[in-house]
Amino acid sequence: MSFKLEMERSAKKTGSNIVLALDLPPDQPQRLLSKSIEILKMVHPYVCAVKLNRQLVLPLGLSNRVQQIVEWSHDQGLPALMDCKINDVGHTNRTIAEHYYKAGFDAVTASPFVGWDEGLQPVFEVAKQMHRGVILLVYMSHKGAKEGYGQTIYEPKTERKMPQYVVFAQKALSWNADGAVVGATYPEKIQEVHAILKNHVPIYSPGVGAQGGDIESAIEAGARYLIVGRLITLAQNPAETAELVRDTAKQFLKE
Repeated sequence: MSFKLEMERSAKKTGSNIVLALDLPPDQPQRLLSKSIEILKMVHPYVCAVKLNRQLVLPLGLSNRVQQIVEWSHDQGLPALMDCKINDVGHTNRTIAEHYYKAGFDAVTASPFVGWDEGLQPVFEVAKQMHRGVILLVYMSHKGAKEGYGQTIYEPKTERKMPQYVVFAQKALSWNADGAVVGATYPEKIQEVHAILKNHVPIYSPGVGAQGGDIESAIEAGARYLIVGRLITLAQNPAETAELVRDTAKQFLKE
């Protein structure tokens, strides 16, 4: 089963389009592992996937502790995403992707800034070989995103000036990416990117809650999945908050 189909299956089964970002404050590795599993036990009925970032993986280590989180997620039928933002030369990118896929992750994030030839092509090749996914960063959720993703560039193929994120959206489509990240904090960018991707490449939107992204605005603009972290992980009652976020999002999802 392809990663896109796996996500669709999980979203249908759970009735949720929420990807839980396990964003936790720094702590001792064993406590981070315990807290991660504790949160997952509380919120797994209300989410369709789990996302880890380097902030969590670095102290836990890719083997053993991180694999326990991935395996626990899989036991609940939840895909596991690695937000590693691959952004190097091709042979290095391939090795990075292989390590995360072998650790059990179903998809990785990658930056289209490095291009295709001797850039992300090896990542897509190994993803295809291992039946995993690649999600491209098209427009991130933080304030400084405009300095890179929002800059105006000269596009040689069309000989036109274009926003960088528009070119990245076009690459996500032509490279047959499994997803595109566009921050929920920029619904107007989601709308533009969705007009390019339509339903061929689903949009993943981080930034709901702690960064000020709005659930309704993001979904109405075209986001398929919402990546929600601190709003849930730092809540006094993570399960109650996750259920509320899921139910709020369901009001605006188009079947």
